[in-house]
Amino acid sequence: MTQRPPSPAPLVTAASLAALEGVVILALAVLEVASLTGGRLTMGLTTTLFFAAYGGFLLVCAWAITHGGAWARGPILLAQLIQLGLAWNLRGGATTVLSLGIGIVALVVIAGIIHPRSIEALESQR
Repeated sequence: MTQRPPSPAPLVTAASLAALEGVVILALAVLEVASLTGGRLTMGLTTTLFFAAYGGFLLVCAWAITHGGAWARGPILLAQLIQLGLAWNLRGGATTVLSLGIGIVALVVIAGIIHPRSIEALESQR
């Protein structure tokens, strides 16, 4: 059995940040469960399930992309586009710093995923 060459640094950086995003989104799911009230039970549960599925899938994709799963590139890029939209909506006022953080992380992940060394590594895994 031949060993696969190690993933390039830009790809590992992108995967690490995507995994961090997944953990944060899972934490949001936990916080949503903690804030459930009877008046918004249905909305709270569906939001919790969405955050849990989104965060979990992002973690799976982050792991897969560094372990031979070139299929994970698309979902990670889509998640970053969602993050950029969120950052845009949070700009201004008290959420400006949060907006900048989300936007910068998303841009770094996109740059890492589309880096030529990352593309080469992902193409060689097919």
